[in-house]
Amino acid sequence: MLTLRNMGVCYGQTSVVSGLDLTLGDGEILTLVGPTGCGKSTTLRAIAGLEPLSEGSLTLAGMQIDKHRFVVPEKRGIGMVFQDFALFPHLNVEQNIGFRVKRRQPVDYWLAVLGIETLRKAMPETLSGGQKQRVALARALAHSPSLVLLDEPLSNLDAALKDSLRYVIRDALKTANVPAIWVTHDQAEALSVGDRVGIMQAGRLAQIGTPEACFREPADRFVATFLGDAAFLPGRRCGETVQTVLGKLPVTAKDGPKESMECVDLLVRPDDIGLAPAAPGNACIDWMRYEGEQRLFGVTLDDGTVLKSRQNHECPLLAGERVAARIVARHPLAMFAAQ
Repeated sequence: MLTLRNMGVCYGQTSVVSGLDLTLGDGEILTLVGPTGCGKSTTLRAIAGLEPLSEGSLTLAGMQIDKHRFVVPEKRGIGMVFQDFALFPHLNVEQNIGFRVKRRQPVDYWLAVLGIETLRKAMPETLSGGQKQRVALARALAHSPSLVLLDEPLSNLDAALKDSLRYVIRDALKTANVPAIWVTHDQAEALSVGDRVGIMQAGRLAQIGTPEACFREPADRFVATFLGDAAFLPGRRCGETVQTVLGKLPVTAKDGPKESMECVDLLVRPDDIGLAPAAPGNACIDWMRYEGEQRLFGVTLDDGTVLKSRQNHECPLLAGERVAARIVARHPLAMFAAQ
């Protein structure tokens, strides 16, 4: 188990990560996501011992580490998986996985679990990107680490391979029952593989929670707009509902005291908006993007509010058409103080 308490990291006089608090349970996968430069990779490096702490502490497998008590990386019992694979080019697959592993059994076990038994004698330069990442993961898990850190493990792979390999890696981590922190810049990846998601902004955790909670009930507008497409529908609060141009809607408050909010904005995502051809309707389609399985529409309501709507790929609507837009979400919408 890993615990961070007010952890901070500085590069010189510049604070890069500050006030970081979190606890990682046994076998739990936490994904960290955020804009470039927000401190995700620095957080991993500090946990791994590649950067010293400037404040706070971390506790890992009974070891307490702070700026006065440093433990070298090789003594922390951490497995690392990098985006560039970091395999030894002069060693074959079996030798890479078994490097400094005393027993053969874990090497054979992870070769089998990750489906790379037939590659045990292959050299790294003959492997595909996905095969290299499986080898890198097997090498990390063969040491029975107390924690696995994954830094953008899929960023060098093509899109189709990313989608399948993310679940291979997740399943392997769950099989090993080892806690892991997985850093990514891909929001879909973060939401789909993490038991919890941490969204970082300017070196701090803006929110941490289940993927569903962070997506549906974001802590603030930054989290709302970072995790997928977001638009804000203005309205006036009436108890537990909000009156909008699209009707009276149930809400949840996530921004300030509920009783102080009268003029509010509701978070609506493309899947929350239904469209149907209508004359005169209440909106006009500005543009359409074909996405294969779906179509994404840009829509302007008659009051000037701009929204997006995602529909089935067979939806025949075109730019310039008048439509009736409505809220189709069955869940309460997140509510924020109006801006």
